[in-house]
Amino acid sequence: MPTPEPVYVLDASALLCLLFGEPGCEQVEERLSGALVSAVSYHEVLITLIDRGVEAEEARLLLGELDIDIVAVDREQADTGAMLRGATRGIALSLGDRSCLALALSRAAVAVTVDSSWAALEIGIAIEAVQ
Repeated sequence: MPTPEPVYVLDASALLCLLFGEPGCEQVEERLSGALVSAVSYHEVLITLIDRGVEAEEARLLLGELDIDIVAVDREQADTGAMLRGATRGIALSLGDRSCLALALSRAAVAVTVDSSWAALEIGIAIEAVQ
């Protein structure tokens, strides 16, 4: 039986890297098809696009063109994200970062980020830092 393809959960930094063509964008693009994104990370990306001068509706449409699934944060993910606070305090993760990790944990997925400090985390999931 073939090994199933991994599921990827993209954090806000990975999506922004892709959208702005920054180093590592090719790696993110390779993991894009069907990737999951926490609604909190999606919110962070929208805010960043708007802060950089993209009209809100244009930003929403731009993200809508990507082959990603936006996943609502449920109680289990919120609980998991909160429980990650202690294990992640040393690298100062945002709420969106912990939401990404909680979603990856709930789906046994690979978390994809630009933040190389995530590599030090030992929380029971694969983490891939693109560069």
